[in-house]
Amino acid sequence: MDHFHYRNGQLMAENVPLSQIAAKVGTPVYIYSTATLKRHLRIFSEAFEGLDALVCFAVKANSNQAVLRTLAREGAGADVVSLGELKRALQAGIPADKIVFAGVGKTRDEMAAALTAGIKQFNAESEAELETLNEVAGKLGKIAPVSVRVNPDVDAKTHAKISTGKSENKFGIAWQKAEAVYHRIGELANLRAVGVDLHIGSQLTDLTPFKEAFERVVGLVRELREKGHNIQHIDLGGGLGIPYDPTAETPPPPTAYGAMIREVMGDMDCSIILEPGRLIAGNAGLLLTEMLYEKQGENRTFYILDAAMNDLSRPAMYDAFHAIVPVAEPVENASTLKADFVGPVCESSDVFAKERPTTPMKAGDLVAIKSAGAYGAVMASTYNSRPLVPEVLVDGDRFAVIRKRQSLEELLALDTIPSWLSDD
Repeated sequence: MDHFHYRNGQLMAENVPLSQIAAKVGTPVYIYSTATLKRHLRIFSEAFEGLDALVCFAVKANSNQAVLRTLAREGAGADVVSLGELKRALQAGIPADKIVFAGVGKTRDEMAAALTAGIKQFNAESEAELETLNEVAGKLGKIAPVSVRVNPDVDAKTHAKISTGKSENKFGIAWQKAEAVYHRIGELANLRAVGVDLHIGSQLTDLTPFKEAFERVVGLVRELREKGHNIQHIDLGGGLGIPYDPTAETPPPPTAYGAMIREVMGDMDCSIILEPGRLIAGNAGLLLTEMLYEKQGENRTFYILDAAMNDLSRPAMYDAFHAIVPVAEPVENASTLKADFVGPVCESSDVFAKERPTTPMKAGDLVAIKSAGAYGAVMASTYNSRPLVPEVLVDGDRFAVIRKRQSLEELLALDTIPSWLSDD
């Protein structure tokens, strides 16, 4: 469920007409709903009520500080994968002891900053990383709390580019090496093993792979405890999918996910960490765009938008589905046709939808690309020298620009002409 609905013939974000935002801010523009962000976090958290559970929002899904602060005030922690994300989370008000630092390539500077901040744990992904972290922590006179990310070699049955739990993926330490790696942690003076971590992929619509992976990790924790390792919690990662296309995919609700985790955890005296991202932010945002032209090809109709693949890359990168709807509500029994919704970037992959059933549209009409609150703005680029688009947060009947539109002057100013090319 989200808070984008038609009212009086216009698509609204909560109590604000999208047309009002377009008139003030322009298009393209990302728009987020506060009510939806809060609702999704609450429903997910309630699925684990009674358990010792920490929900850490995956900042890579949407790193805008206004979004992070909204979630922080609702009690969320953060899952970060870079120094930039760490600083965003801290600046947004997320306590350091609710932050976990993941990622396969942490630098020494990132490690030092996280240790100085006092984060909850590092999710380590290789033996080499553990050795480096021990060295960095030693120089700072600190003990680094670590969870080893294990790769359970479970097929998440999701898109190949967002699968992370198979043996051929770059993530985590091989299942067979886990016990030896924890033994090595015990030998390193500035590391302390506090948990076990895993994450098998994103946009999963079936609980079976989750259950298989979680059962393996619970078994590993029992073995590690028998060997004397004080494993306090299990980080189960994220990955639960959302219904981008309700007619084609029906992900299980958080309640079913929570029930499965309760069953797998059994009598384990262990806290859990959960890292939802897409589930919280995905349907809490959309990309508002304007139709520029209708173009009739030999065998199809093209609706050319002012948004492009540099603004929302998921369709081009993952063949991802996003519902596309007009801002002006279609009249009852309106005629329909099939059209390709495309952008102006000079690439054949700059396509949001092919042969998509739609009501007729014309130049100047506003169009909403839905379920764009996760992995939308954060993955945007300036390809074709197109400036980054703004982001807007709606709260009831008010809205604010939470990232301004980048100007061409700001974009061009990032370049530097070397002295030998200067005309002076």
